[in-house]
Amino acid sequence: MEKPSNLLLKLSRRLFDDADEQAKFIEALVNPKPFSPCILWCQDQPEVSPFAVEIPTIWQPEFVDRLSLGEKPGQHPLHQQGYFYCLDFSSVFAASVLLTINQPVPLVFDMCAAPGGKSIFAWKALKPDLLISNEVIGKRLGMLISNLKRCQIQPNRVVNRDSSIFAQMFAETSNLVIVDAPCTGQSLLAKGEKAPGCFHHTAINKSANRQKRIIANSAQVVAPQGYLAYMTCTYSPEENEQVCEWLLERFPQFQAVEVSHLSKYQSHLTTIPCYRMFPQNGLGAGAFTVLFKNMAEGESKEVDFDSTFRYVQAGN
Repeated sequence: MEKPSNLLLKLSRRLFDDADEQAKFIEALVNPKPFSPCILWCQDQPEVSPFAVEIPTIWQPEFVDRLSLGEKPGQHPLHQQGYFYCLDFSSVFAASVLLTINQPVPLVFDMCAAPGGKSIFAWKALKPDLLISNEVIGKRLGMLISNLKRCQIQPNRVVNRDSSIFAQMFAETSNLVIVDAPCTGQSLLAKGEKAPGCFHHTAINKSANRQKRIIANSAQVVAPQGYLAYMTCTYSPEENEQVCEWLLERFPQFQAVEVSHLSKYQSHLTTIPCYRMFPQNGLGAGAFTVLFKNMAEGESKEVDFDSTFRYVQAGN
């Protein structure tokens, strides 16, 4: 086994009291093993699956299949035809908090949408009247547009602005805002990818500050009785539980919702109901997820989306 860094050792001790779990977590990052590929069916599934499928987890939605190791769904003709979207099972875990929402969700706003997996999951699970997918990083925009178009996600609008713009223009309009926050990406290591400096406190603090800014702007977009979903693909408490605690102090009208189907994944690092998947469990590279509800009374604000979008896209 390759020797783990001191920063990784310190993080493992913060995350787990048990020495065996610490060792399994480190092993999963230092010597990563492949995870089963996963697909989200956007169109009607064929009666007979073209892939070998694993037994689903209890909380896995029926429109998601976890495939056997060795399957290559991205090379199948149905992929190019938009029948399904390929994603990490950790993303399914994170987005599954949306399955708890049992009220109509006319407007979904995905604040950090590229490459599009959470937008597609929300569209499939909640059937909104309108899905707005925003991506502030210009070079990621093409990938987002391509995936949404290929998977025939309609009605959908793609925008490319900072979250602060939407806090002003779309205050209290959205029934659900998704923040799949940019993070240090520590779980990339569990997939055998590189994430330089991801355990360094400077990178973690910089990332946490950006996450707080985005989630604060996003909270202002949530309509009364609407929802705010926050998720990352990293392990640091500063980017996860501590961001949630910060949000609840700053926006006391929000309350974290218990997600019963994820109860065994409850984070022991906070009393807030939020949930973690770790790579040593063998399902996916890792994720953090939480669902908040805006408990304020009132109606969502009406907005003329066509004219507002033209104004926003013009760079105002």
